[in-house]
Amino acid sequence: MISKEKIARINELAQKAKANTITEQEKAEQQKLRQEYLKGFRSSMNNTLKSVKIIDPEGNDVTPEKLKREQKNNKLH
Repeated sequence: MISKEKIARINELAQKAKANTITEQEKAEQQKLRQEYLKGFRSSMNNTLKSVKIIDPEGNDVTPEKLKREQKNNKLH
């Protein structure tokens, strides 16, 4: 998970970029921080999706088999 300080820095750099006052060094930092943020977000989203169960309106479990296998494998580890 990315820290509040890093998110604040991402926002600060975004404001500088919007005002066209960002340096090349800051652009590189911004890109690095964005990649770090996205990596954490994707990891969190994947963990959330791995715990999802899909139920149709009739109450039937229609979770895709691939997801069921992934969930079963995660429980074994």
